Amino acid sequence: MAININTVYKTVLLILNKEERGYVTPDEFNKIANQVQLEIFEQYSDDLNQQLRVPQSDTDYADRVSNIDERLAIFKTFGTATYDAATIPTNPYFTLPTTDIYGDTVEFYRLGTVVYNDTTELQRLQRMDFYNIQKSPLTKSTESFPTYLFENEKLFVKPDSITSNVGVNFLRKPLDPRWGYSIGSVGQFVYDSTVYGANLINTGTGTLTNSITTALTGGIAGTYNSVTTTGGTGTGLIVNATVSSPTVVSIDVATAGTGYVSGDVVSIAAGLLGGTSTQVDITLTDTNFNANSTYGSTQIELDVSEQTDVILRTLFYFGVVVKDPQIIQVAASQVQRDEINEKS
Repeated sequence: MAININTVYKTVLLILNKEERGYVTPDEFNKIANQVQLEIFEQYSDDLNQQLRVPQSDTDYADRVSNIDERLAIFKTFGTATYDAATIPTNPYFTLPTTDIYGDTVEFYRLGTVVYNDTTELQRLQRMDFYNIQKSPLTKSTESFPTYLFENEKLFVKPDSITSNVGVNFLRKPLDPRWGYSIGSVGQFVYDSTVYGANLINTGTGTLTNSITTALTGGIAGTYNSVTTTGGTGTGLIVNATVSSPTVVSIDVATAGTGYVSGDVVSIAAGLLGGTSTQVDITLTDTNFNANSTYGSTQIELDVSEQTDVILRTLFYFGVVVKDPQIIQVAASQVQRDEINEKS
């Protein structure tokens, strides 16, 4: 279960405001949260290596090796490597997966095991050994005992007869945390809990009002919920419309749908906004999508057990941002005590 980014941000702001230590904007917070998440994530490997060298308790929930492995399990995934035929016959290789078995786009972080035909694990070798063992018929790689060299994010596999069915177990990079928001009526930041998608239309109050290109006439004042739209390259866009006069309407996105792109023209059919209302056309622009706005949020992907550590480390960096050495010292001291307690 991921850590709720809104909880972390609000908690940190509460502490800062209570102590009158200053304020940090959402954009500053997002950058800091990303740094904190990567620090904790990278530390897992070192912690696991350390705990493997000491005796462990076999009591439920107290086995530290199992606990760390569970935290890493969130990021463990599997994908198929792609054979690069362009380099044949000089030096063929496989490229690392960019999507996992679930079809999600992922960013490679650390290599695990490499398998052939889902049954045979390839042995990883260093450059000198990788080429030298090929010189002898007794040691050269075969499809029963394949080997690989991992350099420059490429897999060089022997024997050369292996050109497909190479699978890769790896850790993916955590998604960048994002506290998404809209601007409220008095200029305040309003949290947007919608899951971020770069190509997702912004969901919320008035998100399409400024994109109306064919104005309304003949409407009847009132609120019109769950109004379907037509047109565009995507499907499923549903809006709520508030008509305040026969020619004035504000349009909120209720359901963003999928597949829409900048430049699409979507329409609310005539008659759907009361009386003799005409068709309303909306032309989507770059700013209507999450990637070019502040809308849409991505939770902190670490296990929820890390929430306290995330808040403390975030406070540490906030101390740097607001130039308060006392915050830095208190947060750093608490983080250090927690780490010593976990590893002792």
